[in-house]
Amino acid sequence: MRFHGMLNMVAVGVVAAVAMLAPAAAKAQGDTVLKPAEMQKLMPASVYYKGQSATTQLRNSGGVKFADGYFVLATMVDTSGYSSDVAAKYQAYFITEVPVKLGGQSLPAGVYGIGFVGNDKLVVTDVGAHEIATVGTSTDEGLKRPTPLQVVVEPAGGFRLYSGRKYVVFSR
Repeated sequence: MRFHGMLNMVAVGVVAAVAMLAPAAAKAQGDTVLKPAEMQKLMPASVYYKGQSATTQLRNSGGVKFADGYFVLATMVDTSGYSSDVAAKYQAYFITEVPVKLGGQSLPAGVYGIGFVGNDKLVVTDVGAHEIATVGTSTDEGLKRPTPLQVVVEPAGGFRLYSGRKYVVFSR
């Protein structure tokens, strides 16, 4: 009888340990960088910005699914119907379900237009084309195959949002 009681105690202990470790195991799986094929399920074919609808370029998209299920998504858009001053600052649609640090600046959850401008800046605008932030960018000369837009893991923590060889780091 004592042996049976001890066996029950061990079983309860094992169940408790597994229950405590399960959230840690889920967290250990970490954040996932999304590829363009995965983005097709998440992004619409067109998006709203400054009174117009712009077609998304899902082949030029990327994002992150965080371990807790929230997303940051970005996709290039066709800005041919926009005036040249808007198109210069609006090249991609950026959606974040959680607050992020973008280039060191805080950006609340929301939907934004972004554009890499000049040689060293990323402009963030709201969907009305009002400027929210301007952050510095870096250049990755060692990038083997630059694409119009991609997201990769930042070795120092967080993620890089690339436009060609230019990038900005974002994190939670």
